[in-house]
Amino acid sequence: MESKTYNYQQAYEASLKYFDGDELAARVWATKYALKDSFGNLYELTPDDMHRRIAREIARIEKKYPNPLSEDRLFDLMSHFRYIVPQGSPMAGIGNNFQVGSLSNCFVVGLDGEPDSYGGILKIDEEQVQLMKRRGGVGHDLSHIRPKGSPVKNSALTSTGLVPFMVRYSNSTREVAQDGRRGALMLTVSIKHPDAESFIDAKMEEGKVTGANVSVRIDDAFMQAAVDGKPYHQQYPVDSDKPSYVQEADAARLWAKIVHNAWRSAEPGILFWDTITRESVPDCYADLGFKTISTNPCGEIPLCPYDSCRLIAINLYSYVKNPFTPQAYFDFDLFAEHVACAQRMMDDIIDLEMEKIEKILDKVKSDPETQEVKTTEINLWNKIRTKTLKGRRTGVGTTGEGDMIAAMGLRYGTPEATEFSVSVHRALALAAYGSSVQMAKERGAFEIYDAKREENNPYINRIREADPKLYEEMVKYGRRNIACLTIAPTGTTSLLTQTTSGIEPVFMPVYKRRRKVNPSDKDVHVDLVDENGDSFEEFIVYHHKRRGAEVGGPQHQRHHQSA
Repeated sequence: MESKTYNYQQAYEASLKYFDGDELAARVWATKYALKDSFGNLYELTPDDMHRRIAREIARIEKKYPNPLSEDRLFDLMSHFRYIVPQGSPMAGIGNNFQVGSLSNCFVVGLDGEPDSYGGILKIDEEQVQLMKRRGGVGHDLSHIRPKGSPVKNSALTSTGLVPFMVRYSNSTREVAQDGRRGALMLTVSIKHPDAESFIDAKMEEGKVTGANVSVRIDDAFMQAAVDGKPYHQQYPVDSDKPSYVQEADAARLWAKIVHNAWRSAEPGILFWDTITRESVPDCYADLGFKTISTNPCGEIPLCPYDSCRLIAINLYSYVKNPFTPQAYFDFDLFAEHVACAQRMMDDIIDLEMEKIEKILDKVKSDPETQEVKTTEINLWNKIRTKTLKGRRTGVGTTGEGDMIAAMGLRYGTPEATEFSVSVHRALALAAYGSSVQMAKERGAFEIYDAKREENNPYINRIREADPKLYEEMVKYGRRNIACLTIAPTGTTSLLTQTTSGIEPVFMPVYKRRRKVNPSDKDVHVDLVDENGDSFEEFIVYHHKRRGAEVGGPQHQRHHQSA
């Protein structure tokens, strides 16, 4: 049976009605997520056509396991972006046979042995673009590259240091133009690296590193030295007991520079690395290949080499009953029920990703290039498949926190609002991990689960304290997933849920928002071209839930503003 097709304008107009006149949401959905082929034919008219596509595929996987969720149940959970929202790559890729792409939002790469030769550096460059072309965002760490001035056994005699390779990786990312998005990259380095200051300054030079986010891995010793006004020991290699190069840095001055540069250019970000690795459950399996080395492009998921993650967001606003009234309350029972479903859906998407990886490998193997050319990509996806199946990592998160807090009659940042938020996220964690334990009973635990390894992990021990029975069952049956949760910024997702993004408050009730215009976008008006040559369309945004609170009901309005 031949599928019905639509043009962009038909999908945009139908989506505009679906989103109650919200032009930006309609454009984003029709451009980025409506199912389409290479000739521009669209096969979905509204987001609920997409939700039905996703529900059908997840239901197919559910049928492989006991107590399956039905297609209609899954559709109801996703319809109108009200409760459960697959993010980005899962939205675009599930059930999409027109593209050979991944369902993973996030990847980290990093070669064994941490090579800092040109061969190793260029191998990472190739791996990152191979992933980006399949729709994934990538992160990797530069701490293994020798500092500037170090001796090398080639015609240069000394190393150029980190910054030239930051520029290389950034440029590669900008080259990977994709339909509806560009490549996304995170570069990290340890503050212990002798070139850390150059890394911190790299984005201050306009137009140099424009295709990457950058973050510094900060350890406890550095922060203590900054507080105490004492020197901080930097070395290369950063983790060596016998480093080849050592220097002292003024920790307080470096910290001040990080703060200043972040104020001026919004970067570098900071990653409190000792805290991350101390809390990380996967790092209990570091010797089995799960040592965290970097993060995804937005920094919410620390990952080991060749691990990946797929994302689902839960719309917190929808669990506030009687919003913006004195009778407002949060439906914790419905929330826990839906979180458990979301965790199941995430595990199902891992199985769907395995199917996608098989298609990618089949595609690469059938390509006309020589085996020598194809080897890197084949090896890359084999490593990703192995790591994914070994840990079955998932990324259940939330969006709409700011709207949830406002709808409850609380002020963002107050002790009362923070206490309420903690209670919601505690419920999220217990429901997600409870669902993962239940799936371990029904489907089996992730391959390397070992309760003994995790018994001193601070995060697991907080679960143990909050729900001793859940912990006992976890020890007995294991978990289906090595890690369950993350909270992404949910920029595009929040446009579709028409809520605040991630954990952000409502900053302004009306503001201007820019949407990047890609060369393949249809019927768009370019309002701005920035210094990097990127084009943008501008919209005036009226915050939806805030307007609803002020006038007594939801009014969804987001008008296009032409220059």
